[in-house]
Amino acid sequence: MQHFPIFLAVAGRRIVLSGGGDAALAKLRLLMKTEAHLTVVAKEVAPEIRVWEAAGKLRVIARAMEPGDALCASLFYAANEDDAEDARVAALAHADGALVNIVDNLQDSHFITPAIVDRDPVTVAIGTEGAAPVLARRIKADLEEQLPQTLGPLARIGKAFRGAVEKRLPMGRKRRDFWSDYYFKSGPQAFADDGEYGANEVLASLLHRHATAPERKGHVDLVGAGPGDPDLLTLKARKALDAADVVLHDRLVPQEILELARREATIIETGKTGFGASMGQEEINALLVEHARTGAQVVRLKSGDATVFGRLDEEIEALEADGISWRIIPGITAASAAAATIGQSLTKRQRNSTLKLLTGHDMKGFADHDWSALARPGEVAAIYMGKRAARFVQGRLLMHGGDPQTPVTVIENVSRPSQRIVETTLSRLEPTLTEAGLTGPALILYGLAPRRAEAVLPQLAEEIA
Repeated sequence: MQHFPIFLAVAGRRIVLSGGGDAALAKLRLLMKTEAHLTVVAKEVAPEIRVWEAAGKLRVIARAMEPGDALCASLFYAANEDDAEDARVAALAHADGALVNIVDNLQDSHFITPAIVDRDPVTVAIGTEGAAPVLARRIKADLEEQLPQTLGPLARIGKAFRGAVEKRLPMGRKRRDFWSDYYFKSGPQAFADDGEYGANEVLASLLHRHATAPERKGHVDLVGAGPGDPDLLTLKARKALDAADVVLHDRLVPQEILELARREATIIETGKTGFGASMGQEEINALLVEHARTGAQVVRLKSGDATVFGRLDEEIEALEADGISWRIIPGITAASAAAATIGQSLTKRQRNSTLKLLTGHDMKGFADHDWSALARPGEVAAIYMGKRAARFVQGRLLMHGGDPQTPVTVIENVSRPSQRIVETTLSRLEPTLTEAGLTGPALILYGLAPRRAEAVLPQLAEEIA
C-alpha cells in the first residue's frame, strides 16, 4: 500500500486549485461537495467557474500563481494541463506547506483523489494507486447501485443521536447491536414509512429497548475457513467474522481471511501445525469458554472444514460442559478444493463408490489405516497432513498390494496464489516429494491424476516398465 487512505477534515479550511480549464472543472465539481473554502488561481477560467464564483461557492484570483497563494491550504491541486506550469505551481504550494496533487501525475503528487460514492455523511472512497482508474469507476458504479439514497439521511439522523446512545449504552456489543438494528432493520423501514420523523421515533424506542435488555450471552461459532482462498469462504462464515468480538484461528488460516474480521476484534493464533509446536487443545478449550463467559461472540476459525480432522468434538464438549451455546458453520474442505483444482471428481461411477478422508498422522505419530482396502484398484483417498508421512503411506500401500502405477497428485497450498501441483505415481511418491521441496501444507490425492494427464498415464506406465 503506497497511499494510506484517510478522511481529511476540510470544513472551514482552504483548498487551492491552480488552473481554469477542463481538468480544473472536473476537480471543482467534486471539491464543491465539501465545506472547504475554495480558491482558484488562474489567468483565465472557464465560464462555469465564474458562475460558481458569483454564487459564492469559490473565490477566483485572476493571475498566475505566486508564492504565498497556498499558505494555510490543507490541499492544493495543480490542474493547468501544462506540465511545466503544473511543476512550477506545485513547487510553490509545497513551499507554502500544502499537500499537493498534480492532475494525471501520480509520481509527483503527495496524495491522490479517490473515486467517491457520496451518501453524505456516508462516503465510500475507492483507490487503485493510480493503476486502474477504469476499475475504480466500475467499483463506484456497482456501489452506487447497491447503496440506497436513504442511507445518507439515516446516517445524518443517527449522527445527531450519538450523544444519547453513548450516555445509555456502554461501548462494545450492546452499542453495536443498537446501531445494527437501526441501520439494517428498524431504521430503513421507519424512514420508508414516515420519513425523518419515523427514523427519529424509532431511534428513541430502540434506545430504550436495548438499554433495558439483559446482557447478551456469549456464543461460539465453529467456522470452517475453507482451503485458503478468501473467495471460497461461505457467506455465513463472513457474517460470523463480521460479528465476532474474538477470533481464535489456526496457523493455516491466511491473513486475507483474518482481515475480514472487525478491526476491534481480538485475534488469537492457536498455532496448530502438524508435528510442530502449537497451543494445547485444553488451552484452546479454556480460551473459548473464558471469552464466551464474558458475553463475547467468539469465532473458532479452522482451516478447511471444521468437521474434518479439526478436533471439533473436544471443543463442543468443553462448551456444553459450561452451558455455552455454539453452532457449526461448515467450510470447503481441502479435498474438494484440490479435486476441483485438477478437474476431477472425488467419486466416479464404475471407478469408486467410496471416498476415504485420511490423516497422515495422529497424536501418536503416523496414523494406521485399513491399507488392504485402500490398495484395491480404483480406490480414491484424500490424505491430509500426509507430506511427512508420505514414505510411510507409500510403504504400507505397496506392502498390501497397491499397484505401483496408481496415480497420485500432491497439491501444496490448495487454492492459494502459491499453489503447486505435483503429479506422480505410488511407486514414485518418494522420492518425488523430496525432490519437489514442498514447504507449505499439502494434500495427497491417492488414485487421482489431473484430468489432462489421465490420457497419458497408460503410456507413461509402459515407458517406466
